[in-house]
Amino acid sequence: MSSGWNASHVTPDGAAWLASAGTYPRSTLALWEERPDAPIVLPCGAVFDVVSAPSMFGRRMLDRLWDDGPGSGPVAEFRGRMLLFATPGTAQRLPALLEWEEWGTHGRDGGETGRTGAVPPLLCHGTGDAVTIPAPAETTSPTRSGSRWLVAPDTRQPWLPGPEVLLWAAVRAARSAVRISIFPPADQGAKVYDVSRRR
Repeated sequence: MSSGWNASHVTPDGAAWLASAGTYPRSTLALWEERPDAPIVLPCGAVFDVVSAPSMFGRRMLDRLWDDGPGSGPVAEFRGRMLLFATPGTAQRLPALLEWEEWGTHGRDGGETGRTGAVPPLLCHGTGDAVTIPAPAETTSPTRSGSRWLVAPDTRQPWLPGPEVLLWAAVRAARSAVRISIFPPADQGAKVYDVSRRR
């Protein structure tokens, strides 16, 4: 786990930013004051878009963003999926970029490309969509609710990655997942001999 992405507490400014996505921000903030452990459904498209990836692949993307890239915006985990918050418009643009890269598509000759399946289907939530986000306060048992913040919003204007940054992270994550060794795996039951001691 990368040391750069472990801020799991939503600050008051971060909660205000999240609430601003809804129609009634004050009501959302009032609900959170009363029940800080309550997840909530917020609309996408105006303040943020969300790209949802399977948890393991999403973690690889997050590693790439923090280890080799610019970092990430807010990131949450919800029921086995990673929710990466992105700039508005990402949900519309990212699928076209992935298609252009031929991730998960069939080749022109009807056969599958060599990259097929390297990037699992990413769900892009934008205008007209809504997502359930974790509560701003960390619960005592986050595993019971199946949701938690990995990188919590901490400002009223957090930096959000755009479609090109997320495409780059997806490509890098896929490449790191499908590295193939030219050597066969070692036989676990084989005896090992120290040939350097041969005379």
